[in-house]
Amino acid sequence: MASVEVSLKEMMTEPEGALGAAVVDYTSGMALGTLGGSKDLDMTVAAAGNTDVVRAKVRAMEQLSLKSQIEDILITLGNQYHLIRPVAGRNGNGLFLYLVLDRARSNLAMARHHLKRVEGQLEI
Repeated sequence: MASVEVSLKEMMTEPEGALGAAVVDYTSGMALGTLGGSKDLDMTVAAAGNTDVVRAKVRAMEQLSLKSQIEDILITLGNQYHLIRPVAGRNGNGLFLYLVLDRARSNLAMARHHLKRVEGQLEI
């Protein structure tokens, strides 16, 4: 099992092209931890803003009576991928992993696979 700090380091080191990472509580909108980012990418602000994305999708699924779980949410920008993965299991209720990737340098399939592995090892 990995702590938030270890998980953030894993998210930033393995997938090539990682620009920033966060572990976020979408019930409060607060980041439990962030790593990376830049003057143009404030990970705390981005993490808080993406709580609305997760909340909206959860709400839509409830209204549609969908019984499935969200595996991940992908937002594709001109030069970045924003990947959101809710944390499953008893310790992850209300949390999600958030990873920002440089589109030109990253492999989306590998990043999704890696994020799934990190999520499985996270211990809160």
